[in-house]
Amino acid sequence: LGAVTLGIEIKVWRDRRVDPFAAGLVQLERYLARLGLESSWLVIFDRRSTALPIEARLGSEVTQTATGRRITVIRG
Repeated sequence: LGAVTLGIEIKVWRDRRVDPFAAGLVQLERYLARLGLESSWLVIFDRRSTALPIEARLGSEVTQTATGRRITVIRG
């Protein structure tokens, strides 16, 4: 097997902070451009004191960066 390059960004959403989703997409866009990749993952852990139980907030969605790169967003 050859080498595999994956683009993965992990963010933590803490009390008194904004949702890190937008910042994560911008950061991934730069990574992917540099690595020559068209897709990646953004994982956001919600550590706010007001966060719903993990069973209620766990989920995923697919979105795109400003240049059309595919990002799978996982929230937990």
